[in-house]
Amino acid sequence: MTSAADWWREAVIYQVYPRSFYDTNKDGIGDLPGITRKLDYIASLGVDIVWISPFFKSPMKDFGYDVSDYCDVDPLFGTLADFDRLLQRAHELGLKVMIDQVLSHCSELHPWFVESRQSRDNPKADWYVWADPQPDGSPPNNWLSVFGGSAWQWDARRRQYYLHNFLVSQPDLNFHHPDVQQAHLDSMRFWLERGVDGFRLDACNFHFHDRSLRSNPPALNRDTKTVQDNNPYGMQAHIYDKTQPENLAFLEKIRSLLNEYGAIAIGEVGADDSLGVMAEYTADGNKLHMAYSFNLLTPDFSAAYIRKQVEEFEVRVKGGWVSWSVGNHDVVRVMSRWGGVHPVPQFAKMMLAMQLALKGTPCLYQGDELALTEADIAYEDIQDPYGITFWPEFKGRDGCRTPIPWVATEPHGGFSPVKPWLPVPPEHASSAVDVQDADPASALNYARHILHWRKQWPQLTRGEMHFYDAPEPVLALRRDLPGHPAVMALFNLRDQPISFNLPDAAQATQMPGYDLPGKVSGAQVELPAFGAWFGILES
Repeated sequence: MTSAADWWREAVIYQVYPRSFYDTNKDGIGDLPGITRKLDYIASLGVDIVWISPFFKSPMKDFGYDVSDYCDVDPLFGTLADFDRLLQRAHELGLKVMIDQVLSHCSELHPWFVESRQSRDNPKADWYVWADPQPDGSPPNNWLSVFGGSAWQWDARRRQYYLHNFLVSQPDLNFHHPDVQQAHLDSMRFWLERGVDGFRLDACNFHFHDRSLRSNPPALNRDTKTVQDNNPYGMQAHIYDKTQPENLAFLEKIRSLLNEYGAIAIGEVGADDSLGVMAEYTADGNKLHMAYSFNLLTPDFSAAYIRKQVEEFEVRVKGGWVSWSVGNHDVVRVMSRWGGVHPVPQFAKMMLAMQLALKGTPCLYQGDELALTEADIAYEDIQDPYGITFWPEFKGRDGCRTPIPWVATEPHGGFSPVKPWLPVPPEHASSAVDVQDADPASALNYARHILHWRKQWPQLTRGEMHFYDAPEPVLALRRDLPGHPAVMALFNLRDQPISFNLPDAAQATQMPGYDLPGKVSGAQVELPAFGAWFGILES
């Protein structure tokens, strides 16, 4: 059973990518006042937490994930006063606000790094990961950047290399230095004092590195969950460049700070053994509240695959808690990634129902409630440095970051009256909010319906989970909560109807109100293309 302190276990998170949500100052880029103006829309969905991607001061080389001031708002997005108004309005609507914290690295323009690179003996000289070259001038070891090439960049002034696990312009902080840890704790306290309800910790297993700077060995099994298969980063076993044991004590410090304010933290974990790391980082109730998994953000899409990820988490993360997401700002939109060549709104409905049936805290990405497809961005319009580096085999992350279409008939989908930072695909007009608002059968109205419907069934928010053996492409599970009848949930993940026998179905009665096609007669289950069925199991 959950307590009032564990409210986040029953919550649903909605991720807002500020650049692409709503533009109020007519510069083609979304802003904080735009989020505030649309908070009523977010609240209407039935979600509980708004996760806002970075809006801090930044040169925007990685669109806000390169922070130059952890305690201020970038003018592109507004002001601290704008944030305070957003927070106040969210709380009036009963919404919690969670902000992104990018602690492992910052911008090269951050005053800390500007000072650090001046010399080897200034007060912040050791705030970053500096290392001498090898005798032949090459980098200290073989560590690679997620965004391509060596993770080391030569600095002529210090005559040393600095570590950057992402862009060259994103130097990694040295968390072995206690002052670095304290500086980050202080910046988090700054936002907690303003009233934020929690943090999403970006790349939270990158905080520490191996002090001896040992080279990584080759990967025994190539990582394709956190990077695409043409990225050499996946060819290494990342034993020494991240996920170091010292991180556990730092996460405990963060939890202690959060406990002072009743706030929560969810950590993004991308690792060779992500489930093992998630188990460590959420264990014992003194580190992260939840781990954010990459395991359903892959191209893999089968009932067997989904079941394997969820079951392995349940086995390995005893007492921990997961946030399952099928989309975010870094991956191809789920409608295109899993929905087939010609995805249909029915797929979005089934997918959301499936996500809400899993044990954990669902995290939805803006636009998925509209069943938006991945945009095909022309090379000349690409903004993402990751995509520019790996073009054309990998087009980057812009295709899932295009602006939200609010009004079908307005320029740029009503997102902005001027040309936006990324184009609004013409095909998104038919999925605009105003179009779907007027259609009772739309993906948007179904999302509102199923999110509110889920709240009526504590089995789906707090129950234990078990899977049935069912034929592909069917995912079949049950949720059990003491004092309540078990709930059975069946999902057809493909665009062809399927019939099969499931003995427990004979003891089940269809639940009212979930509004997806599917039926059971005795033990015979019939699910149409992208259909689903929920039933109450008789005791």
